[in-house]
Amino acid sequence: MATSTRAPDGQRPYATTRLDEIDALADGRYRYRPVRHHFGIMSFGVTAWVGSEGEAIINEFDADSEPAEELFLVVSGHAVFELEDERVEASPGILVYTRSGTRRTAVAVEPATTILAFDGSPGRAYDATGWELWAPLRPLYDRGDHAELSARLEAAIAENPGYPMLVYNLACCESLRGHRTAAIQHLRRAIDLSEKFRADARSDADFVPIQDEPEFRKLIGNGGSLE
Repeated sequence: MATSTRAPDGQRPYATTRLDEIDALADGRYRYRPVRHHFGIMSFGVTAWVGSEGEAIINEFDADSEPAEELFLVVSGHAVFELEDERVEASPGILVYTRSGTRRTAVAVEPATTILAFDGSPGRAYDATGWELWAPLRPLYDRGDHAELSARLEAAIAENPGYPMLVYNLACCESLRGHRTAAIQHLRRAIDLSEKFRADARSDADFVPIQDEPEFRKLIGNGGSLE
């Protein structure tokens, strides 16, 4: 019996790379290698977090992040995890598992520490939003450099059209720039890609500049008012 070495889309059904061949990105606080994005994985999250001695390497959950089950594998170096109120030493080969919502951070205590992190939400399909490409652009948003941010987001979306977070954040950026029509168009596309962004838009102050637009109010539903 013959077996195929190609996937239905014509690509090989496997890929290999060295971890250090995936470029490290940074969001101004943490550094990581976007493993999931590199391979185009859509069913689960996997990221390699990297840090030098004394650096925070695993952050706390952001307020707007969805708690997930996580599995951490120390690949190199040495890290100290803070899990709820307990410290855990982790050398290469150590696995650390956390249930959804567990408070956790980690600090690198040796140079070139790398932690491979896998995540997913029980009973829910993984949502590949594209945060890996957004995080390095976040400093532009924080500085209020909306024109540069818009240009960078448009380029990222052109190369990665399926990531709803990029489109949603472009909508936010255009709203803050006073580009009402563009903001609504991008928000509509983001919602088409992921329904969760309809609810997000209802409480997002970035849309205050366009909150009186009938099309925006229709898009967000909920009576058309920001929460």
